[in-house]
Amino acid sequence: MTEPLISVRDLTIRFTTDEGLVTAVDRVSFDIAPGEVLGLVGESGSGKSVTAKALMRLNAGNTRYDEKSSIILNTGKEKVDVLSLKKPNDLRIVRGGAISMIFQEPMASFAPAITIGDQMVEQLLIHTEMTKAEAKEHSIEMLARVGIPEPARRFGQYAFEFSGGMRQRAMIAMALSTRPKLLIADEPTTALDVTIQAQVIDLMKDLVDEFHMAILFITHDLGVIAQTADRVAVMYLGELVETGEVRHVIREPHHPYTQGLLNALPKLDNLEAALTPVPGDIPSPLERPSGCVFHTRCPVVFSDRCTQENPELLKDNKGRLVACHLVEEKGVQAEQKSMTKATVKPGAKKKSGTKKGKAK
Repeated sequence: MTEPLISVRDLTIRFTTDEGLVTAVDRVSFDIAPGEVLGLVGESGSGKSVTAKALMRLNAGNTRYDEKSSIILNTGKEKVDVLSLKKPNDLRIVRGGAISMIFQEPMASFAPAITIGDQMVEQLLIHTEMTKAEAKEHSIEMLARVGIPEPARRFGQYAFEFSGGMRQRAMIAMALSTRPKLLIADEPTTALDVTIQAQVIDLMKDLVDEFHMAILFITHDLGVIAQTADRVAVMYLGELVETGEVRHVIREPHHPYTQGLLNALPKLDNLEAALTPVPGDIPSPLERPSGCVFHTRCPVVFSDRCTQENPELLKDNKGRLVACHLVEEKGVQAEQKSMTKATVKPGAKKKSGTKKGKAK
């Protein structure tokens, strides 16, 4: 079995603020295999971007990681303990080296007073052994590869001279120029129109096939995830509530929050149908609910366990993980029912076998 490219275990992230210690991410664990696309889904404030930035150590200086937290990057040559990296030179392997990131708003990510080309070349000079001429040639080649017309001319232009779709493509070109093993795409299609969204999604699929790199695709849109990801992880208030293969989670969501996200999607087969949003608002991290963090908005709260006991992620027979007391109760009942049937079947087989023996 192939080892994970990156393995995250019990990731807990807190921020020191004037109002106290805020838990942004709580006990999150997941793996990403080489060449795999993992979709990370949830509303704004769920902790998606904070989780992703932790893989590159890009969170603010007031960040505190729990002592049990672990992020291990397997480069193929060595295993890197990401949370132990301290010096700037050591951090280069996760900041533009083995890991690159496409940020949510590329206009805010590119330096406005430096040309796109100069920024791409600077990155290559830091992370590779290319000469300046080689870095320029490679940058122009990457701009062409992501579908930017007249790449040699665009190389010398500034970010404000690019359209939204072209800026996003330039960000992808810059992120891929160092040939990363993992690409983090933080809502890369949110600010784009539907046509450009489709082009960016198709481009990322092609790049996965060509470079065999993994992608952590962050979005709030399960429709986009259905088109791009191999597996999906659903996040709510800093916790993972459901993970599994995309086709299983999309077709048969188990957690009430996942069901709510899917119900909130527009129904193309019934344009007059009203939208069904998840009721209420996501709580403040400063006021995390006791018990299941989703119980304040859950339509199926069924016992005191929901309000008092935080559910653990449990695995079903398809390898899916779900953190829900209701799902757990149903699973126990189904298992008991299955065991009851199993104790009846042997007797039935024996009886039918006896009849066959007499007939002979």
